[in-house]
Amino acid sequence: MAELRHSSSLGSRASSSPMKRDDDSSPLVPDSRAPLDDDDGGGVGGGGRHSSRDRDRPLWSHLHSLWPQHFFSDDPRVPPHGSRIPIFLLLVVALVGLISIFSIVHRLNTPYLCWKDGIVLRCPRVKEPPSLWENPYSATTSWKPCAERRDDGISSIYSSENETNGYIFIHAEGGLNQQRIAICNAVAVAKILNATLILPVLKQDQIWKDQTKFEDIFDVDHFIDYLKDDVRIVRDIPKWFTDKSELFSSIRRTVKNIPKYAPAQFYIDNVLPRVKEKKIMALKPFVDRLGYDNVPPEINRLRCRVNYHALKFLPDIEDMSNILASRMRNRTGSQNSYMALHLRFEKGMVGLSFCDFVGTREEKAKMAEYRKKEWPRRYKNGSHLWQLALQKRKEGRCPLEPGEVAVILRAMGYPKETQIYVASGQVYGGQNRLAPLRNMFPNLVTKEELATKEELDGFRKHVTSLAALDFLVCLKSDVFVMTHGGNFAKLIIGARRYMGHRLKSIKPDKGLMSKSFGDPYMGWATFVEDVVVTHQTRTGLPEETFPNYDIWENPLTPCMCRA
Repeated sequence: MAELRHSSSLGSRASSSPMKRDDDSSPLVPDSRAPLDDDDGGGVGGGGRHSSRDRDRPLWSHLHSLWPQHFFSDDPRVPPHGSRIPIFLLLVVALVGLISIFSIVHRLNTPYLCWKDGIVLRCPRVKEPPSLWENPYSATTSWKPCAERRDDGISSIYSSENETNGYIFIHAEGGLNQQRIAICNAVAVAKILNATLILPVLKQDQIWKDQTKFEDIFDVDHFIDYLKDDVRIVRDIPKWFTDKSELFSSIRRTVKNIPKYAPAQFYIDNVLPRVKEKKIMALKPFVDRLGYDNVPPEINRLRCRVNYHALKFLPDIEDMSNILASRMRNRTGSQNSYMALHLRFEKGMVGLSFCDFVGTREEKAKMAEYRKKEWPRRYKNGSHLWQLALQKRKEGRCPLEPGEVAVILRAMGYPKETQIYVASGQVYGGQNRLAPLRNMFPNLVTKEELATKEELDGFRKHVTSLAALDFLVCLKSDVFVMTHGGNFAKLIIGARRYMGHRLKSIKPDKGLMSKSFGDPYMGWATFVEDVVVTHQTRTGLPEETFPNYDIWENPLTPCMCRA
């Protein structure tokens, strides 16, 4: 495990001297002096931040140092009224303090109104103990989903409600989750233009090499029917348009100059006139071609409506995911919680990251050849890559290795017996790379191990169907853990937030963790403390939005409203 420390972050933790650091053992090496219980991951402690003299001082002495000396002086030379504060004023202050105390006590024992399952309830004010498996109830009751709420005035902003300005057509490119985002954006653009949307085509991806159609993965009838009050959607290109080959091939029928994260006004000024003129237009490319904070709130609410309500997987996919989730919850013979881990450590991801990872010289040489072949412009002569790798790891832009994930989870307090569902492609390095994670958490399982070959055969003809199973089992988990960015993780975190913030969705601070892994003087207790404190607010709790925020990961506003 010691080789999980990366040289890129060696000694990055500030310290005046190694001898002044706590002398606990390494977070990756058991302490022979105080053996760690393998099931509880150690306690938060060690590495005191204050001197023993300060810790041993009584509370009164701290207060004494904060007040003027004459309040506590026994010197007869100090006049009894030196403070010049009238006695009655002191009595008033004391009375206000007593009233405040009684008010706080009364408030703590008085139920308050909270939102649960669509019903307003009187909930007791009880301090909740920390839980490994769910966020505090008191921190998750202030927001509720409201994407289904429609603003009837939105149509009049752009165009007439009663007639369409034309038809738009898009290719949803990439993997399943990138396609999902493109579909949501296409509905939003159709609303902005008051145009009819032709059912998007799921374009074959060069990596996935999958030819799934919309109707092979999503419930088309539900999609069209649910959105009928927002946008008119048709299944195919109108019959009156005979030359279908023109779409995406003819420059006269394709809008290609749409910038990334374009505002709504861009579509009105530049796309709408061409749609009105030609009556049917293709938009290409369409990845990330609609902004977030430069469109009306109702448009963003519509995107959430599509994502969380209109886009439903086919019933057989939903049913199989329920079976897999149920098996995860009954792996111990009785009901148990389970964690879903999105492990992004495939060869392509490792290569594209241009980060340095633990491995033999032979492995590193093969990876260098792979990068040179796949990304020659970025690779160049390879001389700059080491410095680039150091910088990316320091900034937290490298995928977490399986062994690093294991240590972080153990530091958080998850025991060896934790049931973990792994959603991943083929892990780079195979079982050898997975060994540290499996040694610390032996109850790792994939869908291939949960289901029989016959059960999965019906989904193998479409790669996106298998990805949909992983998506849903992760969505239903008690705790979801991501290890690197991407559409899969952010859509799951966003959906779990939309479901009420109660479900934990852990997003590791990779930048801080890289420093900790590279610190040769950090003891296990200090590492545990750093991990716990750092991730208290990285569990899918409500977060205020900011300019250019991503509504797919944080749908707080305008897709959620104050409860």
